[in-house]
Amino acid sequence: MARAIVETGLLPVLGIFHKNKYNPYCLADDLMEPYRPFLDLLVMQWLKVNSETEDLTKEFKAHILQIATKDVLIDNKTRPLLMAVKYTASSLYKCYTGEKRLISYPELI
Repeated sequence: MARAIVETGLLPVLGIFHKNKYNPYCLADDLMEPYRPFLDLLVMQWLKVNSETEDLTKEFKAHILQIATKDVLIDNKTRPLLMAVKYTASSLYKCYTGEKRLISYPELI
């Protein structure tokens, strides 16, 4: 998220709701909150199949890394989650410039 914010030309340190002088990614924290359910879903899927595992295995890490490739619906278009993150950051920029009135966030498919 922080990378997408910087690519858009915004400063990740200037948060909307998150404010902490020791956190250089307050805006990233704000924008990623609606993305948390996607990661929660992947963790729950893993736990459903691997309920006995308590360690962070290589397989679990590989499963979680799939989040970037999950398809989501954002502004009525299907995109990989990684692209949706960039789209969200860009939509915030457009809100600041007056081109848009709402930040775009994805929906699970």
